[in-house]
Amino acid sequence: MTRIKFGEHTFETEDNETVLKTLLRNNMQAPYGCKAGVCQCCLMRSLDNAPPEKSQVGLKDTQQKQNYFLACLCQPENDMTVALPNTKSAWLEAEVIEKTDLSTNIIFLKLKSKEPLAFFAGQFVNLRRDDGVIRSYSIANSHNAEHALEFHIRILPNGQFSRWVADELTIGRTLSLSHAQGDCHYVEGKTEQSLLLIGTGTGLAPLYGIIRDALSTHNHQGEIHLFHGSHDVTGLYLEEKLTVLTQKYPNFHYTPCLSGKVNDEKYTQGRANDIALQKFPKLNGWRVYLCGQPEMVNNAKKMAYLQGASLSSIYADAFIY
Repeated sequence: MTRIKFGEHTFETEDNETVLKTLLRNNMQAPYGCKAGVCQCCLMRSLDNAPPEKSQVGLKDTQQKQNYFLACLCQPENDMTVALPNTKSAWLEAEVIEKTDLSTNIIFLKLKSKEPLAFFAGQFVNLRRDDGVIRSYSIANSHNAEHALEFHIRILPNGQFSRWVADELTIGRTLSLSHAQGDCHYVEGKTEQSLLLIGTGTGLAPLYGIIRDALSTHNHQGEIHLFHGSHDVTGLYLEEKLTVLTQKYPNFHYTPCLSGKVNDEKYTQGRANDIALQKFPKLNGWRVYLCGQPEMVNNAKKMAYLQGASLSSIYADAFIY
């Protein structure tokens, strides 16, 4: 017999009973349809343990990695804490442990969650300050034992949150942190697959995390091509670190792109998405990551698909400032 925690309630399962049956038996409002794992109306998420493998049949690999499961197929093997996909999880507390400048208008911020937190590099979280102002930022590092998260925050001239980060947020302060969300992260099991990553501005943050996760955590063997674009040189804020990665990993390639004037041959003139998609006109079998300015992301997604990438292999995250 196992226990299911759902919101404020905890229920005991009966023999061979699924999560869905347990919830319905206790008059909980849980969505369902076919009860056979086909319609996926009963999709839920485990907030602690990984669900039984058979309860994830038919789900996307990114959903499986985030512990989503079908309640109608899930016979718990251990106690579980479960939630609906659209349920807003409780806020966690995180302490500021590092804050440095990456460029004239981009700040590196590192937080340490005071509670265990599951996440993947490239996902995003919501950060909330004491007065309730909330902003979403992508995670630029892999999961670690310290439950520390890294962010690249672009400082906007009139940014209510980013300006506060720049001017007032100090080491040791506490922020509220949501659980990680999003499908834009590295997917295990395809280490020979070629990866194309295109980003503009701080769209580099999730891509940088994904690249490091692929290379150092998963020993990715396929070719990895990153195209990072900016109007001017100040927007290419991780040049040195990315260049070091190209020297350490022969399968990683970095192309910094400038849409404005180019005065150095190490930069490629033009928009990052145009340059990348011209260089690789056939993307059959590739995995593509697109992060940054919405127009770029939408256009590049369309072109990548027309050039052979399957929609299920295109991961897009548009940044709205």
